[in-house]
Amino acid sequence: MKIVSVVGARPQFVKLAPIAKAAVAASIDHVIVHTGQHYDPMLSDVFFDDLGIGAPDIHLGVGSGSHGVQTGAMLAALDSVFDAQQPDWVLVYGDTNSTVAAALSAVKMHLPVAHLEAGLRSFNRRMPEEHNRVLTDHAADLLLAPTQVAVDHLAAEGLAARTVLVGDVMTDVLFDVRDQVAGRPSPLVAELGLERGGYYLATIHRAENTDDPARLAEIASALAALDRPVVLLAHPRVVAKASAHGVELTQGSLIAQGPLAYPDLIAAALSSAGVVTDSGGLQKEAFLLGVPCTTVRTETEWVETVQLGWNVLANTAAEIAAGVSRPRPEATDAAPYGDGRAAERVIEVLRGNGPTG
Repeated sequence: MKIVSVVGARPQFVKLAPIAKAAVAASIDHVIVHTGQHYDPMLSDVFFDDLGIGAPDIHLGVGSGSHGVQTGAMLAALDSVFDAQQPDWVLVYGDTNSTVAAALSAVKMHLPVAHLEAGLRSFNRRMPEEHNRVLTDHAADLLLAPTQVAVDHLAAEGLAARTVLVGDVMTDVLFDVRDQVAGRPSPLVAELGLERGGYYLATIHRAENTDDPARLAEIASALAALDRPVVLLAHPRVVAKASAHGVELTQGSLIAQGPLAYPDLIAAALSSAGVVTDSGGLQKEAFLLGVPCTTVRTETEWVETVQLGWNVLANTAAEIAAGVSRPRPEATDAAPYGDGRAAERVIEVLRGNGPTG
């Protein structure tokens, strides 16, 4: 059996790592295509090394651009890739332009498509990620859901027959990396002279928080006014937006830093007093690490983190301050994201539904 995985952004590289490992263990022919959607080395190539994936088999080098330009370039490039590879499954990950482009290209060529992390919904149609995930779910032949909530969303949309609950593959890799970095100091803490538990870790990248100058300025000001240092891991796009908007990303308590390699990100989160983010992945990673999270959004796909008290939604400066200063949540034994073996189930399901299944 041959599987072609299409990835293009940091969260997808994290999800890819356990899939690649499980494919090797099952002697599956696994071809990795990197679209180049995230082209900064710290958001791309280094993740393959740090997560033990190895270099992509095919790198499209698409780079940045508007949604239409970027997605169109990926479509044009992927048609020839899929024609040459003729996989039994095209596996797409999450909610990026890379995902929807690969799904559209594959279904037009009558190649089976499986969507990993299917069924997530924010119900915010202003988000490009929401467009991408809904379109991909309705195009795909097999929907690999991470949680029961995702399964329920897909059933409500008439997609139950294509849905399988496999668990969350990000849990797989997070548990592995957490165990690797446990007990060793965070390089970020050492570099900035911070104390363990004496700072907050932040990431802000979504268009609704960065594209409007007033909104980005409000968030930066809110973080700068917090009671401890706030280390903002700033994506190059955010740095460019802030510069264009005249917004200082280092001010008051706020310290802007470049992105971290994934193991260093997890070590930094573990050592922090809390996380402030608009990232879906980091919300869930904070929950799994037992670190309180404040999410700068009006909704979240990972509703379990809120229901269990480890995440709160915050839209204003006052809400952000209240979120990070709230009492530590109660410990929980709940495991809504699985047991760390989701990737093995994904490979089993693909093999069971493939030509030899």
